[in-house]
Amino acid sequence: MYLKGVGPARAGALAERGIVTVEDLLRYLPFRYEDRIHFTPVREIRGGSVVTIRAEVVHGSMGGFRRGRGAVYYLTVRDASGTLYCRFFHGNYLDGRFKTGQGIVLHGKADFDTYRPGKVEMINPEFELLAGDAEDSTEVGRIVPIYEAIGSISSRMLRRMVHQAVTQLEPNLPDPLPESIRRRHGFPSRGTATAEIHFPPASASLESLNTFRSPGQRRMIFEELFYYQLGLAARRREAKAEPGRAFSVREPRIREAVKKILPFKPTGAQKKVLGEIAADLERPAPMNRLLLGDVGSGKTLVAFEAAVIVMENGSQVALMAPTEILAVQHHLTAKRLLGPAGYRADLLISGMKPAQKREVLEGLRSGATQFVAGTHALIEEAAAFRDLGLVIVDEQHRFGVLQRKQLMEKGKQPDVLVMTATPIPRTLSLTLYGDLDQSVIDELPPGRRPVETRVTSEDSLPGVWEFARAEVNKGRQAYIVYPVIEESKAEMKAATEEYERLSRRVFPELKLGLLHGRLKSEEKEAVIESFRRGAVSILVSTTVIEVGVDVPNATLMVIEHADRFGLAQLHQLRGRVGRGGERSFCVLVAPRKMSEVANERLTTMVRTGNGFEIAEVDLRLRGPGELFGTRQHGEAGFHVANPLRDFDLLETARREALALFEAGGAAELQRLLAYLGPQWRRRYQLAAVG
Repeated sequence: MYLKGVGPARAGALAERGIVTVEDLLRYLPFRYEDRIHFTPVREIRGGSVVTIRAEVVHGSMGGFRRGRGAVYYLTVRDASGTLYCRFFHGNYLDGRFKTGQGIVLHGKADFDTYRPGKVEMINPEFELLAGDAEDSTEVGRIVPIYEAIGSISSRMLRRMVHQAVTQLEPNLPDPLPESIRRRHGFPSRGTATAEIHFPPASASLESLNTFRSPGQRRMIFEELFYYQLGLAARRREAKAEPGRAFSVREPRIREAVKKILPFKPTGAQKKVLGEIAADLERPAPMNRLLLGDVGSGKTLVAFEAAVIVMENGSQVALMAPTEILAVQHHLTAKRLLGPAGYRADLLISGMKPAQKREVLEGLRSGATQFVAGTHALIEEAAAFRDLGLVIVDEQHRFGVLQRKQLMEKGKQPDVLVMTATPIPRTLSLTLYGDLDQSVIDELPPGRRPVETRVTSEDSLPGVWEFARAEVNKGRQAYIVYPVIEESKAEMKAATEEYERLSRRVFPELKLGLLHGRLKSEEKEAVIESFRRGAVSILVSTTVIEVGVDVPNATLMVIEHADRFGLAQLHQLRGRVGRGGERSFCVLVAPRKMSEVANERLTTMVRTGNGFEIAEVDLRLRGPGELFGTRQHGEAGFHVANPLRDFDLLETARREALALFEAGGAAELQRLLAYLGPQWRRRYQLAAVG
């Protein structure tokens, strides 16, 4: 609030965005830069070009008949060379905003005017009104930083605040990056980088700035990633130093117990990963391991092998899943694999009858229950364990870090194994889980055949239904997936309505089932069990089957409105078929005309079944903002860095951070960790979890 122009109201708005100190403000970087040294004269604008012009307002008004949200605002501007027309759709917010003679800078794409042949116009350009002192050095005559507005605080206001802060920086600003690293990579000092990022010199490359590749930007990106990786390395070292339990692994009876539950000979990849997990269980420090594997690669079997080792040592195992359907699936698998070997495996979910729940809770307290699969019910206060030795978290990206921590706290430093069937690109893996040891199952079990994937349009559905009928007549089963449960304004088919229509008109001779998230727990179980037994030939469902339904006899997956689904979701849904030895198919039903992104998603699905390749494409299409920006994916609160764009710097930062720990330079390392300390949890919002 000691910066000119920042009063209590603006300070409050900034604080809501996490900007409390001047350092926070200086970390709020421009998202784009404009060349306001060389403006394009109006008469030189060509259709299809992206330009920045400096002009003055001639006239502005709302368009004729349409008002409200659909209104169009017309703006006329001119410079010394000519007049330009602009249109703003949904422009009612601009009414009364412009005054004749006012200075303005416009940036955007110019197109040929449909109503004035040979003339160009700008549609929805970005604009900034110049102050009365139009030659303000922060606005024109330089490469100008453009900031994302914060509430009522415009880009121009932010620019002025930042300019004050930059001009007040001390010449010899303390630099948190070791000088040896700066020299090695040719990075500028902290002060120089900060000043040049916010107010670049006229000689700076506009392209480098707008692609975040200027020297100052690269330095600040590296700094952020370096401290992030340093924190991960420190946390990993701390975790390994904590006292844990060393389980016996090599005794013949334990090896025999593990072999006894195997339904088939494990793959080489499964053996390798079990070896890594077993080595962790043997050590007197808590295991913190991430198990990565594509859909159907056999992660669950490896997790159950680890569970047998722990149970044979007299401890309990808890497996937490994000949905009741997945928890039930794990419980059924546990009963099938562990039950015959004499282990008691229970289920704990919110939808259980009180008497059943009480019995399971008593089993956990007494130790009679050796293995429990469950949902969030496992972290409720009532769930107490006699001796929890291993925590397994499935589809871990769906849990908040604190939920995982709550389950870990039910035991005394239990070993932790987190699994995901959502392949994570190496980019994200190094960023989000750099503190975990990682194991990858990169091989499918024998007998698995790739699922043949095709894209078709709705007018081909009669043929698709005939194909489904033919598969059922061969004794197979099919899924038909819809994006919503009930009809909505989005003009998408809904599972409930389509179930009725398909049952009556398309497959009247077949038994269909309906599955969606609003069904009660026992209803979901009954439907899945009927499908698993073969009593239901075709299961009509929403994405609730995305994980947790394993029916080897299902050979056909039909996904309607496939253009509305994300790549990871499509890959998970496709993974429900191809689990037996029979040839399997996935049919993606989508409009003939769709967006470029939707088209690339579906093309990718047809081209490859490799989950890690699909994950890379998904990350590129969605961008890490969405992946990092939701609680579902864990929040990595980067100000400058973008792990997808900056992967080269991420790997360099990781190497430098690990080298510091290995070099053993205690004084330098302590100085860096001291700088990191107070920021670590606040900046990256991470808790100590497996």
